[in-house]
Amino acid sequence: MISELVGIASSILLSVTSVSDEALEQVVDQPQNTVNIIMTGDILLHTPVEEAAVQSDGSINFDSIFVNTRDIISGADLALVNQEVIIGGEDLGVSGYPAFNAPYEIGDALVDSGFDVILHATNHALDKGKNGILNCINFWETNYPDITYLGINDSSKQQDSIYFFQKGNKKIAVLNYTYGTNGIELPSDMPYAVNLLDEDKVRSDIQRAEAEGDFTIVCPHWGTEYNLGISDQQKKWTDIFYEEGVDLVIGTHPHVVEPVEIIHKEGNVHKMLVYYSLGNYVNWTSGTGDGVSDRMLGAIADVNLDISGNAVGAEVTTGGSVISDEDVYIKNYGVDLIVSHVTSGTNGVTVYKLDDYTQELAGQNEIVSQDSDFSLEYLNALSQQVFGDLVNDK
Repeated sequence: MISELVGIASSILLSVTSVSDEALEQVVDQPQNTVNIIMTGDILLHTPVEEAAVQSDGSINFDSIFVNTRDIISGADLALVNQEVIIGGEDLGVSGYPAFNAPYEIGDALVDSGFDVILHATNHALDKGKNGILNCINFWETNYPDITYLGINDSSKQQDSIYFFQKGNKKIAVLNYTYGTNGIELPSDMPYAVNLLDEDKVRSDIQRAEAEGDFTIVCPHWGTEYNLGISDQQKKWTDIFYEEGVDLVIGTHPHVVEPVEIIHKEGNVHKMLVYYSLGNYVNWTSGTGDGVSDRMLGAIADVNLDISGNAVGAEVTTGGSVISDEDVYIKNYGVDLIVSHVTSGTNGVTVYKLDDYTQELAGQNEIVSQDSDFSLEYLNALSQQVFGDLVNDK
């Protein structure tokens, strides 16, 4: 499957140096004119990940998962994360696959790491039913009222509201939807509980976001699990997002990384950047055999917006990656590649930047017992195949 992506990768316009030296200088000198946005993929809390968070005194602490990437997360103006599993708390029973439920301490760790927006529209949102949704919402609103959570709702009013991040006089909308909830029906008295990819609703939301704001981001939970390519479903929704004027799409759900692409259709000045899948931020699957190693490589989307309004009409370019058809435009974009590192014992699960991952660490990663293909060389080859030769520009 990896070799099939060579043709796709050649067309990807990607700068994996997420922020160039020039862009960094701009951030320092003119921070009011720049917005740095990052997003991580799935926080996928299989049972071994949850067990690794249990400390010797019985308390729970997930900080070790984020310790090696905290600088990327906390350094962003707007940091988003796909919280794959519902945070229903211990009273609903902490559980892994197939019906997940996380303790509240993962929420504490997300906040401590610097995330600003928690995305909850996933296929596992209803794993603990209505109680899971309500417990999760109550956790956020009671403990972290300044943190934004999206994708789950306790009222139709909340579902119809649109979140805007504002810097200066520019407003950036963020919308979050999932393709479904694993066949679990929405609660009869809470049909608004989870944001679904319903075409009429999505189009309406985007139109309002475009009318009220300056830049629109959609974060869809979509695609095909473990597929390194782009599914027909993703193509369909990409067309819909493009038609409605979305500027940036950052997808999750496949549990493996997928290509990055600029959509620019003939006869239309609009340009849209799409990250089809960031893969997992963290996971320790129980699966074995070919393809398991693919799930250990993740990506952090890293996007710089210029909000100065001084580059209307700029052209799409590779490397520098300027995308503009509005006065808020994408100046620079890329990925920070990451690796789930899993070993037995307390705090034995963490995430490294691929640049910092070594042969020694790869040899210690216990996933090798589940897929003998796992190695540093495998991870580097996979990143090359999905993201193309421009990965060498790092």
